[in-house]
Amino acid sequence: MEEDDDVRINVHPLTNNPSAVWSSIWHMQKVIPIHLESPSDAVTPNKVRFVCMSDTHALTHNLNFKVPYGDVLLHAGDFTSFGRDEEIKTFNRWLGTLPHKYKIVIAGNHEISFDPNCENIMQIFNPTTRSANSAESHLVTCLNIIKKPFARFTERHTATSNASQYLTNCIYLEDSPVVVYGIKIYGSPWQPEFGKWAFNLPRGKPLLSKWNKIPDDTDILITHGPPLGHGDLVRNGDHVGCVELLSTVQQRVRPKYHVFGHIHEVVNAALSGVFDTKAKWIWCDIG
Repeated sequence: MEEDDDVRINVHPLTNNPSAVWSSIWHMQKVIPIHLESPSDAVTPNKVRFVCMSDTHALTHNLNFKVPYGDVLLHAGDFTSFGRDEEIKTFNRWLGTLPHKYKIVIAGNHEISFDPNCENIMQIFNPTTRSANSAESHLVTCLNIIKKPFARFTERHTATSNASQYLTNCIYLEDSPVVVYGIKIYGSPWQPEFGKWAFNLPRGKPLLSKWNKIPDDTDILITHGPPLGHGDLVRNGDHVGCVELLSTVQQRVRPKYHVFGHIHEVVNAALSGVFDTKAKWIWCDIG
């Protein structure tokens, strides 16, 4: 494909059926799965090391490995379970213990206090808002055992949150860029809607409007959710990644790396990557 300074991404006619889209394009995707070992050597002076992780869900104290040393730590969201103030503060304190010069963080669907448009958490537990056999229902079956401690969100989350103010030990990105070591990084928390969690949007135009904000000259893209076909396969065999995010990454932005998490159902997440001819995809979900 020739370079085009004005690539326009359109909504795929089957955007709401990502598995069908993947079935029609997978044979054109050149993908090489890789498995990386944590580096043990020091960073050489002429290089910058990025350490990527995601979906720690307020459980950094339970990590069974040492976070590799690097120059920049990237966290692709879901660092809390429900976006509670204390979870955010605990995560921020943990970030402060890490030696990386720069820590760059985005929110995920569990950071409900970061999204002023997110419905309060009790809606997630409302049986009238979901079908009995939906994935959300199975999730809620597990979450109901810890429902009561979060009831205060019903009142608290009626106002716009300033939850990101607690992230003093990192650079927080939300549809915004930052440049470190001359490398342009852009972060965005959005994902296809699922269960009324934070930063959920319908597939198609609503999500594409967010991806259209990503600058063409982005070197590293961080999103919470995956693009179609990369780290998005769930247990029932469906692909749930965003079709328009894949198109944006491959056809317009073409970053050197795309870092994401969100989907927990793939093994070896912490050390997995997928290379193709247009970008290096780093799926770093350790949830």
